[in-house]
Amino acid sequence: MARQRTCSASALALAVALVVGVLASIPIEVESIGVCNGMIGDSQSLPSRADVVQLYRTKGISAMRIYAPDPETLQALGDTGIDLIMDVGNGNLSALASDAGLAASWVQENVLAYPHVSIKYIAAGNEVEGGDTQNIVPAMTNLNAALSKASRPDVKVSTAVKMSVLASSSPPSSGVFKDAYMTEVAQLLKDTSAPLLANVYPYIAKRDTPTIDLSFALFQPSTNQVNDNGNGLTYTNLFDAMVDAMYTAMEQAGASDVPIVVSESGWPSAGDDLATPTNAQAYNQHLIDHVGKGTPKRAGPLETYIFAMFNENRKDGPDTERNFGLFNGPDKTPVYPIRFTN
Repeated sequence: MARQRTCSASALALAVALVVGVLASIPIEVESIGVCNGMIGDSQSLPSRADVVQLYRTKGISAMRIYAPDPETLQALGDTGIDLIMDVGNGNLSALASDAGLAASWVQENVLAYPHVSIKYIAAGNEVEGGDTQNIVPAMTNLNAALSKASRPDVKVSTAVKMSVLASSSPPSSGVFKDAYMTEVAQLLKDTSAPLLANVYPYIAKRDTPTIDLSFALFQPSTNQVNDNGNGLTYTNLFDAMVDAMYTAMEQAGASDVPIVVSESGWPSAGDDLATPTNAQAYNQHLIDHVGKGTPKRAGPLETYIFAMFNENRKDGPDTERNFGLFNGPDKTPVYPIRFTN
């Protein structure tokens, strides 16, 4: 009987090993991480829409952001379970703000027409500046009304902002919004239980402020950690400090319960002295590994979207703008090694 038990134990151990081996071969989604799917490129820069969606699935990437409704992408996303942030496009913001009927038509054509797509957020503008900021809240209001009438309260409407909406961000406990319209945005988000979408780029902060320690920006050990006397917290990386400055600003605007979704963050791999494959790989991999923990001010998973899936060869601006991609197109080879799964 003893030998029989030994054989049974061996068989059980083998079965467990086989199951573990099978499970290890299945990508495990990193729930806090999505990737932005920019499309400002030609066929030499970007794969087909269907191939892009398949790459998300293969890599276990559970969320995507697109910067305008794209029928081919929306069709490919059907029944995949990939969550989506869909921007309205800045050029449409004024019309959506002034015409409730147009907002209803937009929802019909781009949300209701795709019932099998997991549309999570609609971004009413991306980094809107100048006079167009007056259109953000009216556009959000019209889109919310259209979604409510269509019985789709699950789709939340927000707007994506950059760090320059803050009058102060250092130390994080000094975070406060610069303009009154952001207090209106914060209150509307509070009323509709929607998050603020924030584009957070330690790369830009380091580029514009050379005295920032590169290691502090790359989630690496640094002597430049920040001890914030205003909130009693210690910051060991720049990303956390920037996000918590935005949280503080939301508190100051009377919207402390509104969560933040990091709708863009990334590091370019070419275009200037900071933009190297080594730095880009270090930042993005550490970001993936970090955001499940949250920030010193707000523990817990922080929903974050890396910018971007592919290098986009038709983007305007400095060379770095065309080199934020994790993958080359159309062959989908990685620009540098990156791991999305645990």
